[in-house]
Amino acid sequence: MATDGLAEEYVRCHQSSGELHERAARLFAANGATHASRILDPFRPYITHADGSRKWDVDGNEYIDYVMGHGTLILGHSHPDVVRAVQEQMARGVHYGENHELEVEWAELVMGMMPSMERVEFFTCGQEANMMAIRLARAFTGRRKVLKFEENFHGWGDELVAYISGALGLGVVADEVMVIPGHDLKLVEEELAKKEYAIIMIEGGGAHMGGQIPWDADFVRALPPLARRYGTVSLIDEVVTGFRDSPGGWQATVGITPDLTSLGKTVGGGLAVGALGGRAEVMDMLKPASPPAQFLVHTGTWNANPLAAAAGVAACKLYEDGEVQRRANGLGAFFREKGNGALRERGISSRLYGRSIVHLYLGAVDYEPSDDTLPPTADKRKLLSGGSLKTRLCLHLLQRGIATMGARLFILSAAHTEQDIDRTVEALCDSLHAMIAEGSLDQSRLR
Repeated sequence: MATDGLAEEYVRCHQSSGELHERAARLFAANGATHASRILDPFRPYITHADGSRKWDVDGNEYIDYVMGHGTLILGHSHPDVVRAVQEQMARGVHYGENHELEVEWAELVMGMMPSMERVEFFTCGQEANMMAIRLARAFTGRRKVLKFEENFHGWGDELVAYISGALGLGVVADEVMVIPGHDLKLVEEELAKKEYAIIMIEGGGAHMGGQIPWDADFVRALPPLARRYGTVSLIDEVVTGFRDSPGGWQATVGITPDLTSLGKTVGGGLAVGALGGRAEVMDMLKPASPPAQFLVHTGTWNANPLAAAAGVAACKLYEDGEVQRRANGLGAFFREKGNGALRERGISSRLYGRSIVHLYLGAVDYEPSDDTLPPTADKRKLLSGGSLKTRLCLHLLQRGIATMGARLFILSAAHTEQDIDRTVEALCDSLHAMIAEGSLDQSRLR
């Protein structure tokens, strides 16, 4: 555990969280955490409740929350419509073990917002949807191989995991997976022309939570028609971006029609759900009437369970007119403009970019793009660097009442306010200045 002044002050202000962490460390192997992103030295706060843009810990500390359920909560915490739907459904039943009306209504809402979906299936998470996408594509094409792009994340299953070698690939078996760099259309076509690939997988918005490494729009638009030319199924993984960029998802904002789309995060209004939809002829591999060699069985005890469906219906009704997305995207633009102006004024070599998920770049600013959704460097290595600095920044921000995912990004919701953002920009600049003063952030090394 760190023994510097910041960590000591943090521990002093989070004594009850510290006690819970000591208990957790005896239970959970990952340094007391139940998710890799929740590992922090000395520990993250232990939360008791959340509402709107805020959450509170066991020590009574209040945070403006930019974790937002790992991107799930574009409506904010505890939206009253979703809370009411879940409460009412809990009294009616959690699990019928049967078909029910809510799953039909839910599917109609999802498909109505995403025209590329001619059929839809529900799962308990986005990762399961991606696993089924691979299986469907294999049944449909009669091929086995999977084509993916570097740094794209689709889950932690063997054929989904971001890395298939090195430390992050321990225990992974992915013999049928080929990972290639992005933005090289010639290389993509060379691989597809082999006619070995069942599916090509594309992370919506770009790599790492909707675009830490963004896609070039022209490149990604070319992928679905190119895949179809060579008989490969195209999947856009909108587990993060679905219903966040627009009611039609990220694909609607850039004008892409994939064969399959996977959803998660927002589709259940905060509950654990996933969905997969797309071309009927691909999805129909699930039909019992299909030839026995092609019929796939889709099981899952909690698929479209009434509790998740109730939350999903309530949430999707709020997404339909696009107002939620317009507000979150508008707040993202306000945050980027306000934050980048403050960083420039203070001479701090860093920038904010993205959409309603705002990414933080710490490093040399190679150019100032006219579009602040794009990063200020094209060097992918630089975009992915600075992990230890951001870990330190995360602790500084927590101590100032700002909760982030490791200070890598700020996830906005429609529940945030401009006042929240004003306070966040001040905390961010104060934290970076504190890091410069303590010597943990050397501006000259960033440049």
